[in-house]
Amino acid sequence: MSALDHLTVLDFSHLLAGPLATQMMGDLGADIIKVERVGEGDLYRRLPPFFNTRINGESPHFLAWNRNKRSLALDLKSAEARKIILEMAGKVDVVVENFRPGVMERLGLGYEHLAAVNPAIVYCSSSGYGASGPMSSRPGQDLLLQGISGFMSVTGSKDGRPTPLGISLADQLCSYHIVYAVLAALIHRMKTGRGQRIEVDMLRACLAHQGQELLFALTLGKSFERPASGIAHPGMPAPFGVYRTADGWMTISMNPVDRLAEVLDLPELASCSAQRLWDERDQVHALIEEKTATATTTHWVESLLAAGLWAGEINSLQDVASLEQAEHLGAFASYEHPTAGTVRTVNIPVDLSETPGEIRRPAPRVGEHSREVLAAFGFDDEAVGAWIEAGVVGDLEGHSTQT
Repeated sequence: MSALDHLTVLDFSHLLAGPLATQMMGDLGADIIKVERVGEGDLYRRLPPFFNTRINGESPHFLAWNRNKRSLALDLKSAEARKIILEMAGKVDVVVENFRPGVMERLGLGYEHLAAVNPAIVYCSSSGYGASGPMSSRPGQDLLLQGISGFMSVTGSKDGRPTPLGISLADQLCSYHIVYAVLAALIHRMKTGRGQRIEVDMLRACLAHQGQELLFALTLGKSFERPASGIAHPGMPAPFGVYRTADGWMTISMNPVDRLAEVLDLPELASCSAQRLWDERDQVHALIEEKTATATTTHWVESLLAAGLWAGEINSLQDVASLEQAEHLGAFASYEHPTAGTVRTVNIPVDLSETPGEIRRPAPRVGEHSREVLAAFGFDDEAVGAWIEAGVVGDLEGHSTQT
């Protein structure tokens, strides 16, 4: 038994924010029916992958965010497909979509349409900037949001360009907001029997995760200035930051300066007042880095940890892939895909003692489960066959390329 194995989710989302959210629900047992375009499928199936490398023709992007789902390929612009969805809506619990605002309404598949069929449905729409307002029609892509939300203004060095994080952080923060909002709405439904509409946007997800930084801006009218050195947060004094070592890089976090000075053998550091650590943080950083550059990362990390101080290595992704602690936690897993073969990936990141999650299905191929899903919802085989021939439904038996 899994925690969410009683839930059925119609997933109209694509790319990252929606698919990660529904994958998280699928990992915990929900039946995720991924509704994709006939033939083409999710846009992530077609975008150029990192390193321009596919896995036996499959997109690594798509494989990363779409396990534990079944694929139903539909031409949503057709009247027949709309009828199919409306009939299915009476038997599902949750809908997730991340089209631009207004698209699902124009298709006749908005919240009001589906709630008329199923008042208990929980319908979550996510977008870049919300369903209305002066920016609502803008493209909501991760890099754009990292800039607009202020993330980049506080990342990087004073003399360099604003720096985006090297992962799709804005998308993934939005994913978590989708999941917690859906689960909250489901708890409300358990108590009242009523569903509701949820709106989640990437902008507010990013703002919500800058609570302490924006409190200063909103309450005190202060903005942070990026330091010139490797101080890791523009609001922090030295020594908090990134330091070069003899063979790489390391981090030093918040520590009592007198004890740090003792381990580093820097008596001049011990005399630094709290005000100087802020006012001269770049100079203090340079003083510390001159010392850390004289020995290896391992030497300094082990020495600082042994003294009860906060420090750590800076690992490459290949280092992380062989990290002993990650292996101990079972942080990585493998599953078999019918065309990609063995896929090594990140495992479900939470442990539930009574209802553990499980990777039950590989990421689906476009329309792989169309017949199976429609049969389970009570559509007869003759009707499904006719829809496939007409291009309304796509499957894997040679009819999935019609548009």
